Parts: sequence; C-alpha cells; structure tokens
Amino acid sequence: MQGIGAVAGINGASCEIALDPAAIDALADSADPAIASAGTVGSQVKVRSGAAWLIANIRSMQLDARSGHVVAQVDFLGEGDEEKLTGKLYSFRRGVTRYPPAGTAVFPVSTADLKQMYAADDRAHVEVGTVYPTRDIRAALYVDAMLGKHFALLGSTGTGKSTSAALILHRICELAPQGHVVMIDPHGEYAAAFKTNGALFDVSNLAMPYWLMNFEEHCEVFVTTSGADRQVDADILAKCVLQAKQKNRLAAEFGKLTVDAPIPYLLSDLSQILQNEMGKMDKATDTAPYLRLKSKIEEIKGDPRYAFMFSGMLVSDTMASFISRIFRMPGNGKPISIIDVSGVPSEITSVVVAVLSRMVFDYAIWSRGEAQRPVLLVCEEAHRYVPNERHADGSSVAKILSRIAKEGRKYGVSLGLVTQRPSDLAEGVLSQCGTIIAMRLNNDRDQAFVRAAMPEGARGFLDSIPALRNRECVIVGEGVATPVRVSLDTLEESKRPASDDPVFSKLWCRSGGEETILENTIRRWRAQGR
Repeated sequence: MQGIGAVAGINGASCEIALDPAAIDALADSADPAIASAGTVGSQVKVRSGAAWLIANIRSMQLDARSGHVVAQVDFLGEGDEEKLTGKLYSFRRGVTRYPPAGTAVFPVSTADLKQMYAADDRAHVEVGTVYPTRDIRAALYVDAMLGKHFALLGSTGTGKSTSAALILHRICELAPQGHVVMIDPHGEYAAAFKTNGALFDVSNLAMPYWLMNFEEHCEVFVTTSGADRQVDADILAKCVLQAKQKNRLAAEFGKLTVDAPIPYLLSDLSQILQNEMGKMDKATDTAPYLRLKSKIEEIKGDPRYAFMFSGMLVSDTMASFISRIFRMPGNGKPISIIDVSGVPSEITSVVVAVLSRMVFDYAIWSRGEAQRPVLLVCEEAHRYVPNERHADGSSVAKILSRIAKEGRKYGVSLGLVTQRPSDLAEGVLSQCGTIIAMRLNNDRDQAFVRAAMPEGARGFLDSIPALRNRECVIVGEGVATPVRVSLDTLEESKRPASDDPVFSKLWCRSGGEETILENTIRRWRAQGR
C-alpha cells in the first residue's frame, strides 16, 4: 500500500501530518471513492501504531512553500486491529491506546476500512443514510445510546430539518411499534407525516383538563399582575384552589392535599370560593385581588379558544385515560403522539407545553417500581420553550424541560430537541444532549455554540457544517460509533411533514377562486379553529 505522507507532530487529541501532493494526485483516478478523495478536507487517513491502525479525520490543510508538502491538521477518531492474512481493518473502537511517533507513514483509508468503521454492531440501531463520501455504506444510529442520553437536531431553515426529524422518528417507530413518543408540533407540520402510524391531537380533540396544571402553571394562566400584587394574588389563588380541590371526594381518599396535586375541581367552585372569601374583607380595597382573579376565570370560561382545556366537560377524573391516549399506553401500532399546538392561544401555549412535559416527567417519577415504560419527548422549535437568559420569560416550561435535560435519563425520560437557533437555547441544555445531529447552520453564533458543545475529536467535522448540502448532516456523540458525515435517506412523500416552502413563481401565476378562499378563511378566522 502506497503512503501519502508522514506524521510531522503530535499533541494527543490531534496531530499534524505532511502530505505528498504527487502521491495524492496519483490516487485521484482510483476506482475506490474513499481512496480517490484521500488527502482532502473531511476525508480519513490511517496511521500504524504498534499492532493497530489509528483512524484520523483531516480538519484543515495548508501548503508549506519551502518543502512543497501540504501540512494537514487531523483529529483522531479511534483505532482498529489488522487482519493478518488480508491486511483489512476490523474491530474498530473509539479512543486511542498508543500514539504513533513522528515520521510514521500515513495511508489513505479505503472503502473496506470505512465499512469496518461504520458497520453497525449487534446493538439496536436504525439506518438513516449513507456515509459521506460513499454511496453504499449505511450510517446507523444506536437507539438506546441516543435516547438514553438525549439528542438534538440542529439546522437552519430550509436545510431539510423537519423532514430529517420525521425520518428519524419513522425509523424509531418501525423498530419499536409499541414505543411511547410524544412530539410537540408548534406549526402543525407533522400530522401529515404520521397519519398511518401516529395519534394526532390538536385543540379539537386534545381535551386536556385544566386541573392537571400545578400551582405555578395556574399562576401563569390566572394571575395577571406583577411585583408585590402578583404575590398577593398568588397567595389568594393557592388558598382558594386548595379549597376547591378539597370538595372532590378524592380528597378524603388521599387525606391532606397539596395545591399541586392533580385532583379535579370545578371552576364554578373556585369562583364561588373567591366570592365567599371576598365577602369576608372589611375594606373595598382588599377585594381587588379577588375581583381580578374572578374576572380572569370568567373570561377564560367564556372564551371558546380555551374550550380544549377549560371546558365544563373536563371536570371528571380522566387522568388515566388522558395519559393512556397521549403517552400511547398501549400503543396499538401507533407509537407516536403528535400534539399540534398551533391552534392553542399564544398566551397559554407555553403552559400547555409545560403541562405535557411535566406529565411525562412526573409519570416517570411516580411509576417507579412498576414495569418501566420509557417515554421520548420531542420538542420542535425548542428555542421557544428553553430560551437562554436574553430571551427568558420566566415560564414554567423552560424549568421543566431543563430539568428533564439534566435528570430525565435517570427516570426513563428521553428528550429530543429540534431547533434552527441553537444559540438561543438555554445554556447547558445542548451540552446535556449526548448525540448531536447538525445540519447546515448559516449563523456564526449558532456554529460557535454547537462547536462549544461538541467533543474535541469532532471539531474537524464541525468545520464542514456551513458547507453541508440539504439533507446532509454531521452526527457526533453516543448515538454513533464515531463522528460521521451522513447523506440522509429520501423520505417517501406520504411520510414527509407539511413544511414545503411556497413556490412563488408558480403560485403567483394562478388566479380565480379568491372569493371562496376569502370566505372560508374568514369563517375559520372568526370561529378561531372551532
């Protein structure tokens, strides 16, 4: 095998190699695509170290005018043993046991070597695409490792992020048809992708009882003041909500209740209790907090947009059936729930997401000792729900998702974050994701944020992120054997989300039917989705 250079210097995680341009040019016509692309940024090389081969990824290259050699910075990916008779690489593993000395010859990696590197082992896995630059080596994601330590899918708008998320979730659902996946869909895109193997929920059929909210979430909905007045209102609300819950026969069964306990109560009872407490006040000024709370409750009860959550039909104890429906227990061949929150009033969208997320986490905590049923919670547009300090609004959803990111894996809750703006995510949340799937990112701040969350050996792959094509990604972390650049599979039309951009040049050539379009649109607009 012909060498293409030699090790010039080494510092542990990476090394510097001197490549011979003539030797690289001689490989350009090779029938093996991996060898033909040897010596280019993003390609792999191998170096002998004792009885093993070290595999490294070329991060950057620069011509040394004095020597005529090309000096390349490479990052070590791992090592593999050599089969004595054939000389082929096998038993590839992460990490480096022994580093090569300066002057050691450098060789191109062949397609056969790449097959050994990326060959899926006997762990449960799903195949999502092909390894760059090959056309037949399949890229595998190890499901248990990826879900056990959370994952993030990142990519600018228009890179195929939504379709890639649907592809990964479809593959997981095919592998685990009795799984438990809950996806928060803020734009109503994913219902089209999971018509056959998912349960679809929106404001028309979600039927989420208001009494499932904890006290912090109650305050976000019912308390409208700020500062000192907010604390006064919250104290009154806590006392009155607790009294309303104690009216339920379940209260006697469980003894002393807390205000956070998910016990059904009537909004009419809460209003009456506020009225009664207000009657005990000596001065008219003391009644202001009661009037504010009572007015807000009546406003929400009368607003048809809130009916999916605050309807008078949702006062019975439906907690078991709600969890069964949303968490897919049993799945009945539809292991994923798509929760379309696009029709939820914007004032309470974060509360609805907070309740759903907290239900996942609380279920995992309180079901310990039972047969375990892990749940995957996927959040599209995650930067809306776990924003960084600059965009923080103090909402409860950021707190619960941050807690899931830090503690969820201990209880069998996996978190999947999908976002186009990783730099707007809360600090530390991305670093809790053991697997990062990065598509093209155009913003410098986003690139720097992802780079800071990546392991050192994957930095070379990160440098290619701005140059990735649509439906290409770099995958690093627990879910893959080694960092890898992947061309993702094409998803069938019927399984794609409804996220295609409008084709202006075609749509603006059409006319006719505008009266009907306006009439139907205004009717839905006024009905607010009912």
